[in-house]
Amino acid sequence: MTAEERAADFRARYQALRAEIAKVLVGQDEIVRGALTGLLAGGHILLEGVPGLGKTLLVRTLSQVLSLQFSRIQFTPDLMPADIIGTNLINETEAGVRRFEFRPGPVFAHVLLADEINRATPKTQSALLEAMQEHQVTVGGVTHPLPEPYLVIATQNPIELEGTYPLPEAQLDRFLLKLTVGYPSAAELAEILDRTTGVALEPPQPVLGGEEILALRQTVREAVYVEPAVRDYAIRLVLATHPRNPEAPEGAKRYVRFGASPRAGQALMLAGKVAALLADPPRFNVGVNDVRNAAHAALRHRVILNFEGEAAGVGTDGIVDEVLAAVPTPADQARP
Repeated sequence: MTAEERAADFRARYQALRAEIAKVLVGQDEIVRGALTGLLAGGHILLEGVPGLGKTLLVRTLSQVLSLQFSRIQFTPDLMPADIIGTNLINETEAGVRRFEFRPGPVFAHVLLADEINRATPKTQSALLEAMQEHQVTVGGVTHPLPEPYLVIATQNPIELEGTYPLPEAQLDRFLLKLTVGYPSAAELAEILDRTTGVALEPPQPVLGGEEILALRQTVREAVYVEPAVRDYAIRLVLATHPRNPEAPEGAKRYVRFGASPRAGQALMLAGKVAALLADPPRFNVGVNDVRNAAHAALRHRVILNFEGEAAGVGTDGIVDEVLAAVPTPADQARP
């Protein structure tokens, strides 16, 4: 197919996914777009919001519209790493020979819902580190590959709620995007009540399979170009979150302990490429606005506040706002 045909096919398949998800989920357009961006860009997604806002429903619905194996883990304080990745069991054959046999855990699925991930201890949370980064798990010195495509979507309640544990920074960094789920509007809430207290609606139908998703991910990486000026702008955004950078805004210098990692730049590029393909008409180059629109989701979980920032109740979204305001765009730099 030509580049134009690949772009049109990408957009059509995305619209088909959105249409099926809309049969179940009311509103939350930006959250749905962010989750599908992670799916199509090949990155994991973290959803944060108080209970009852449809985080789990979104992931369940996504699993229904994809012809993929789905698994759900309910994270609790007593959950152990072996409950996630699996363990070696002693199995005795009919001949009486005993040997270790690997029993896979629920992590072996195409789409993994890590529900309320911050309810488990950091030891258990970190069991997903290798799976998220390397798409494999190692048990007893033996490496077991995970099925492709592989996607982890985790939900968490805000850490100020009782009985939660903040995710390790190393694990937060492995999420491509962090999406904040807000409350529905009055009209959306009315639609939710009508749907959930009335006659059951038609369930969503599968519209994409594993091979198709892998092909769409390849389109994202191959069909969209990033100009050096746009790439450099994304780099300057990432570096401006570091407090020791002279170009960092005052808020970052005062309240940030550690800035965003290089993975933040990767997230900005990939999310920008997906946004370019979803434009109407599709574009084959990433624009500055594509990068800016992805900045909060790509940076908010990678900016680590210091004690003063935590004590002052500073939000990382506010830091990102300052960074976006302080870092000049390529157009600004071109002005005399």
